[in-house]
Amino acid sequence: MNKILFTLSLALATVFAQAQTANEIITVCKEAMGGAAWDKIDGLKYVATVEQGGMKIPLEIVAMRDGRMYTKISIQGMEITQGAYDGTTVWSTNFMTQKAEKADDETTENTKRTCKDFPLGLFQCKELGYTASLEDDQTIDGVNCYKIRLDKKTTLSEGKEVPNVEYYYIDKDSKAVIMTEAEITSGEMKGKFSQIKYSDYQEVSGAYVAFSQSIGIKDGESQTLSFEKIEANPTVGDAAFKMPTE
Repeated sequence: MNKILFTLSLALATVFAQAQTANEIITVCKEAMGGAAWDKIDGLKYVATVEQGGMKIPLEIVAMRDGRMYTKISIQGMEITQGAYDGTTVWSTNFMTQKAEKADDETTENTKRTCKDFPLGLFQCKELGYTASLEDDQTIDGVNCYKIRLDKKTTLSEGKEVPNVEYYYIDKDSKAVIMTEAEITSGEMKGKFSQIKYSDYQEVSGAYVAFSQSIGIKDGESQTLSFEKIEANPTVGDAAFKMPTE
């Protein structure tokens, strides 16, 4: 009987521990990556040079805590903006016409639902109403990792509400996020998983940011961005996010 009670107690303790572990791991992860320093960072500016077709293309990405963002590339004297959001409108530069075009309503709504995942939705999941749960441990590129599932607000896909789930892989030793995955819910890649691998963490205003990010499709091609500079709390005027008029 004692053995049965011991086994039952152990099983219940394990279930209880697992129920608590996801949030505990997130807390430890945030602390390891800068902790309170993140609370003082309201935006990040990433600068890199991408080599494509023999050309070196300057790249600038800005992401603000309030959700505003843009990605700018410069090609042969032309400045092209992609995925810009000013808090109301999502827009991009058309590569052919070189004119700014507003995104469709579905893209705009989905951006509004996730734009405040700064720097990662994982860090403020409670405030954003997301649910975190712990899954089985995984080994990523030889690194033992915790795997956290993050159920976010639903996303729109072809007019329908569908689940929006991200997976975070956290190095058990360093406690840093080394990879994220998310299922693609629309477009040609629908059903596949996007994947970002993070490495070369460096300190930026007391927080740790990955200066190398490999972005691609799971089990497919990817491109690595090696940032030359990452600046915290950049001075960026409102006009940089606004869709230009004719």
